[in-house]
Amino acid sequence: MTSFPVTASTLSAKELGVFIKNKYELNQNYQCELFRTGINHTYFVGDGTSKYALRVYTHNWRSKTEISQEIQLLNLLKKNSLGVSFPIKDKNGEFIQKINAPEGIRHAVLFSFAEGKKTRFIDKQTCFAIGVLMAKIHKVTLNQAIDRITYDRDTLLNQPYKYLKPFFTEGLPEMQFIKKTSAEMDKVFQKTNRSGIKNGIVHLDIWYDNLNVSDKQGITIFDFDFCGNGWQVLDIAYFCKQLFHIETTKEVYEQKKNSFLSGYQSILKLSNDELNLIPDMGVAVFIFYLGVQAQRFDWSNIFLSENYLKMYVGKLKSWVEYHIH
Repeated sequence: MTSFPVTASTLSAKELGVFIKNKYELNQNYQCELFRTGINHTYFVGDGTSKYALRVYTHNWRSKTEISQEIQLLNLLKKNSLGVSFPIKDKNGEFIQKINAPEGIRHAVLFSFAEGKKTRFIDKQTCFAIGVLMAKIHKVTLNQAIDRITYDRDTLLNQPYKYLKPFFTEGLPEMQFIKKTSAEMDKVFQKTNRSGIKNGIVHLDIWYDNLNVSDKQGITIFDFDFCGNGWQVLDIAYFCKQLFHIETTKEVYEQKKNSFLSGYQSILKLSNDELNLIPDMGVAVFIFYLGVQAQRFDWSNIFLSENYLKMYVGKLKSWVEYHIH
């Protein structure tokens, strides 16, 4: 009987462990365990004393060039002693592994493990520290570029709506809201005086789920899978928007947001134009990620429904009503 073709697979942690131990000359005490599936799959490799995170990229999600550019960025940040999870070379000095999966070639990269733990409700002091680290990353990457996506009015607003149309009718109030709001944000991009906006490399996904907090190591940011080029205020806006939805008391949100911004501005000052852009850029990034969920329906189909769209757009509306209207 011939094997039936697949579009996505979950690699055996046991066999992957053997593969990694051989590639990195790790001793036999190291065990590989699947941590999480998602857009990419994450495994933990450890021996009880030391630990690594292994990312297995989904087939055709990121090209080898894109992965190489991510690695180049992380090595730059590591060189500047910034708190990020960085890639590990194998015994031959290579960072990227090639795996012949049932659906085709998949790439894998071993990363240092981010010590500490994820904290959903971050205190003001930690918000300040996150702001400091984000600004230090932005300072190193200011006016730099990598061979990856550029986040602009097209990639953040126009393309996501096109990705959504096959899944939702355009007559839905939520789709109409996205279309209308995207048009408004598009005008913001066009009329903004770019001379007052810092441009460079952005992470685009800095929030509590992609950073660990440790008493000894401080803040460690990981998962640079969406890194690219654009206005650096996009990172600031995204963090603020996530904080907004986590904190039910807006007084607490304001205190933590101000602490985060104070930490950031202790390293890099924000212009009035940049501060004024935070609400609009928060909307733009959230529209972009809704497009990602449509683009990656094979991963997101468990929740990409009309009810989910109503919930997601409801979050967008609450942000807009609080910050813009």
